[in-house]
Amino acid sequence: QVQLVESGGGLVQPGGSLRLSCATSGFIFSGYAMSWYRQAPGKERELVAAITNGGSSTNYADSVKGRFTISRDNAKNTVYLQMNSLKPEDTAVYYCHLVFIRSYWGQGTQVTVSS
Repeated sequence: QVQLVESGGGLVQPGGSLRLSCATSGFIFSGYAMSWYRQAPGKERELVAAITNGGSSTNYADSVKGRFTISRDNAKNTVYLQMNSLKPEDTAVYYCHLVFIRSYWGQGTQVTVSS
């Protein structure tokens, strides 16, 4: 079965960095685009970044452009989100997402940006 397992969240001060990972299994990872979403308290879930199956094309929400980088390692079936220059407004639960016949979500990892 398809599994998406996020890790790497935590508490970080403003201006700091975190690297999220999403380890996957149950499908041919190299054949599918992947994305990261986030959901802050009281807000709707929003797309943060996406990457094509081969990794050659990416896109980002305007709010994270220039600060976040999505990447993938098809040999490790893992997608990453490098987050730099973090701001308090980046505080949210971050989810890995896949569309493979249907929509799949990981369990999420909490990112808190606070001094």
